[in-house]
Amino acid sequence: MKIVLTGSLGRIGKPLTQSLVKNGHSVTVIGSKAERQKAIETLGAKAAIGSMQDVDFLSTTFKGADVVYLMIAWDAIGHLFNKNINFPIEFRNIANKYKQAVERSGVKKVVHLSSIGAHTKEGIGSLSVYNGVEEIMNQLPANVSIKFMRPVAFYPNIFRFMESIKTDGVIMQSYGGDKKEPWVSPLDIADAIAEEMEKPFDGRNFRYIASDEVSPNEVATILGEAIGNKDLKWQAVPAEQLLNDVLASGMNEWVAKGFIEMQAAQGSGTLYEDFYKNKPDFGKVKMKDFAKEFASVYNQ
Repeated sequence: MKIVLTGSLGRIGKPLTQSLVKNGHSVTVIGSKAERQKAIETLGAKAAIGSMQDVDFLSTTFKGADVVYLMIAWDAIGHLFNKNINFPIEFRNIANKYKQAVERSGVKKVVHLSSIGAHTKEGIGSLSVYNGVEEIMNQLPANVSIKFMRPVAFYPNIFRFMESIKTDGVIMQSYGGDKKEPWVSPLDIADAIAEEMEKPFDGRNFRYIASDEVSPNEVATILGEAIGNKDLKWQAVPAEQLLNDVLASGMNEWVAKGFIEMQAAQGSGTLYEDFYKNKPDFGKVKMKDFAKEFASVYNQ
C-alpha cells in the first residue's frame, strides 16, 4: 500500500515507519524540518517537508495514498510554557486543515491518533482537545473510513517526574494510591497502528491502546528499584498546591488547569470509564521494561 504518515520521526513515527517499510509498504513521512529528510530516507521512506498549516501541501502529499495517518503533536503547536498559545483553537485549526486536505486529495482511509478521554468534553482537562478533533474528523464524508486510535498515558511522560525524584526523592502528583491505571509504550502504539492499517476499513470506529496496568504506588516501586532508590514514594499533594506550583513555573494557564483536572479524573477513575467498557488486549512493553530506559537516562 501507499501510506502517508504525519508526525515525522517521533516516538511513534519512527517505529511505525520502520514497521511499515519492513512489511513492504511505500511510505511517505511528512515532516516540518528539512534536516529530518536524511533520517527519513535512511529508513527507506520518502520525505515530504512542509507545514501542517498548508492545506495545498497536505492535499498534494495525500493524493493517491491508500491510507493516511494523522496526528497532532503538542510540541508542534508550541511550548507548554508559552502563555500566548490557545491550545484548543490551535488543535481545531490543524484538524480542520487535515479535514480539508483529506477531502481535496480523495483519500478514503484515515487512521487518526487520538487519545483516551476523546469520548467526552467534560471533566477530563486538557484531553478535551481530542474530543474536538474527533468531532471535526467525523464531519468528513461518509465514504471516508476512519480508525481513531486512543492510547492511554505514555510511559515517556514519566520523565517529567525525574526532577522531583532527584531533588526530593518523591513523585508529586495530585492523586496517588493503590488503584491501578493503564499506561502505554509508544512502541505498542506503533504496532497497533500498523496492524489497523493492514486490516479492512469500514465506517468509523475506535481502538484503545495500552501496555500495562499499574498503580501510582507500584510505579514508584518499579522506578525506585530500577534507579537503586527503594525508598522512592509517590506522594499525593493537594490539587491547589500543585496548580500553584505549575503556574509559578510559568506554564500556560489553560494547560496547567487542564493538567490538574485531568489528574482528578485519573484519581477518581472517571477518565478510564470508557476505556474499561472497551478494554483492549495489552501490548508487550511493560512498566518494568520502561523503567530500564528511565534508569539509563536518570543515571547519565
